[in-house]
Amino acid sequence: MKRTTVVAATTCVAMLSATPAWADMAAAERWIDDEFQPSTLTRDQQLAEMDWFIKAAEPFRGMQINVVSETITTHEYESKVLAKAFTEITGIQITHDLIGEGDVIEKLQTQMQSGRNIYDAYINDSDLIGTHFRYDQVVALSDWMDGEGQDVTSPTLDIDDFMGISFTTGPDDKIYQLPDQQFANLYWFRYDWFTDPDLKARFKDKYGYDLGVPVNWSAYADIAEFFTNDVGEIDGQRVYGHMDYGKKDPSLGWRFTDAWLSMAGAGDTGIPNGLPVDEWGIRVEGCNPVGSSVSRGGAANGPAAVFALTKYIDWLKAYAPPEAAGMTFSEAGPIPAQGNVAQQIFWYTAFTADMAKDGIPVVDENGEPKWRMAPSPRGPYWEDGMKLGYQDAGSWTLMTSTPVDRRKAAWLYAQFVTSKTVSLRKTHVGLTPIRDSDIRHESFTERAPLLGGLVEFYRSPARVQWTPTGTNVPDYPKLAQLWWQNVADAVTGAKTPQEAMDSLAEQQDNILARLERAGIQGDCGPRLNDARDPEYWLSQPGAPKPRLENEKPQGQTVDYDELVQSWQDANAQ
Repeated sequence: MKRTTVVAATTCVAMLSATPAWADMAAAERWIDDEFQPSTLTRDQQLAEMDWFIKAAEPFRGMQINVVSETITTHEYESKVLAKAFTEITGIQITHDLIGEGDVIEKLQTQMQSGRNIYDAYINDSDLIGTHFRYDQVVALSDWMDGEGQDVTSPTLDIDDFMGISFTTGPDDKIYQLPDQQFANLYWFRYDWFTDPDLKARFKDKYGYDLGVPVNWSAYADIAEFFTNDVGEIDGQRVYGHMDYGKKDPSLGWRFTDAWLSMAGAGDTGIPNGLPVDEWGIRVEGCNPVGSSVSRGGAANGPAAVFALTKYIDWLKAYAPPEAAGMTFSEAGPIPAQGNVAQQIFWYTAFTADMAKDGIPVVDENGEPKWRMAPSPRGPYWEDGMKLGYQDAGSWTLMTSTPVDRRKAAWLYAQFVTSKTVSLRKTHVGLTPIRDSDIRHESFTERAPLLGGLVEFYRSPARVQWTPTGTNVPDYPKLAQLWWQNVADAVTGAKTPQEAMDSLAEQQDNILARLERAGIQGDCGPRLNDARDPEYWLSQPGAPKPRLENEKPQGQTVDYDELVQSWQDANAQ
C-alpha cells in the first residue's frame, strides 16, 4: 500500500513538471462554457481573448509560478478555480497562496529588503502606493506594458475600464499596480426598522426630524441613542444602535487608517486623498511629506482628529454591545448579521455576501436583505470636495527583484484573473467589482435587489469619494503599525484622546525624520518642516483646522429610496 502511494505521488510530480497536453483552445472552450459566464464579452470574444493568452504563454509553459494574496472570498475563488483554469488553458503552473493581510506585507517587505524573489507577484493593497513609487522596488506597470512586458500585455486589458486605476497611479502619473478587487467602507443599517411607521413616529417625536440615512455624525449619534436606549428591544431581542470593535490588535489600526479621520473631516479637500493634508494627517509639499503634527503643518493631532477618536470611544462604550470592546475586526464583522444591530457607521462591503445568505436573521423569507448600505455620514469638520471614506483596492504588484521571465508569466496570470472573459463571473462570486463594464452589466441589474445597495453605490457618481490610502504616506508598513498601539491607549484610558494623537503625530514625524536622514526615497522622500507654534498652522486656510465651537450641529437624514433615485438621475445625465 505504501509503495503504491509513493508511485502515485511520483507520477503526479512528473505530470506537473511536464507541459500539459491540454493547454489549448479545447480547455478554454470548456472553461468558458462551464464557468466563465456571464461575461461582458460574447463567446467569440472570450475565445479570441483566451487564444491570445495561449499564444503569449507559449515560452513559459511548464514553469511553476508562485503568487500570494490575503484570504478573502475573491482570492479564494482565484486560488481554487482561476489558477486551475489558467494552468489548463496556458500550461503555466500557478500556485496561488492565501495568507493573512499582515503576512502579505511582511513577505513583500522581506523581498524588498533582501532582493530575494519570494513570490513572482503579489496582490497587496494599493495603500502602499506611496511606498511603491518612492522605493524603486516595484515595477512601474506603465513602463512595463510599453517596454519589457509589451509582448505579454493583453491588447484587451482595457486599463480605462478599471474603476480604481487612479488609486494605483503615483504622483508621476505612472501606474504601479493593477486592481484585482475593491470594496468600500460604507454605512450599514436595518432598512426594515428604519421604515417601520411606529419607530419613525417615535424618532420624529423625540428629535424633530425623520429617521433615515444619517447625513452627519450628529444624526448617527441620535439614531444610536434612540435604538440603544429608547427602543432597547425588538421582538424580544436586545438591540443596539451601533457596532464596532476595540481590542488592542493590528486590526484596530485599519479602523482608523481606513479612514476615520477623513470621515470626521480632519484633512483637506481634493479627491482622492486631500491636498496638501491627507486622511493620515500628513502634509506634503510637492511630493515631499513634511510633517504629521500640527506644529509641522500636519493634522494627526489636530482638533478634528482628536474629536474623531473621542467619538469612536464614546459610541463604542455607550451604544455597541458590551462585548464589542474586546473584539477584533474579524470577530466583529459577523455581528450585524445576527439581527440585533440597527446601524454601523464603519462597515465593509466585502461582508455583502455573508449578509445576504438565506436563512439568517437579516434576510427575509424571499431572500431579500432587510438591510441596506449607503454613504457614510460625515463629521462636523468635513467639507464639500473631501473624501468621505475608505475603499480597499487589492492590486497586482510586480517586483524588480523577480526574474523577468517569471515576472512575465505572473503578469499573464494577473491579467487573466482580471480579464473581461472572467472578471464578471469573479465579481458575482466575490462581490468586489473592479471594472465599470462589469457592475453595469444586466446580470447585476437583475441581482441588485438582493445586494442591499452595492450595485447602486458602485454605479453612482458618489463612488469616487471613497479612496484607499494615498501617496502622502511614504512607508505604509512602518507608519501603519503606530496607529493601533496609540488608539488602544485611548480606548483603555491609559491616555486621553489628545495625548494618544499627540503621541501618534510625534512618532510619525520621527519616522519621517529617519527616512529623510536615510535619503533612500529619492526626490519625493520626506523633508520635515521645522516645528513652530501650532496656532500659526491652525490660523491658515484648510487643514489643520481649529476647534469648532459646536461639534454637534443639528442632525440631518435623507430617505434611502430618494438617495438611490438621485444616484440614478445623476447617472442618466
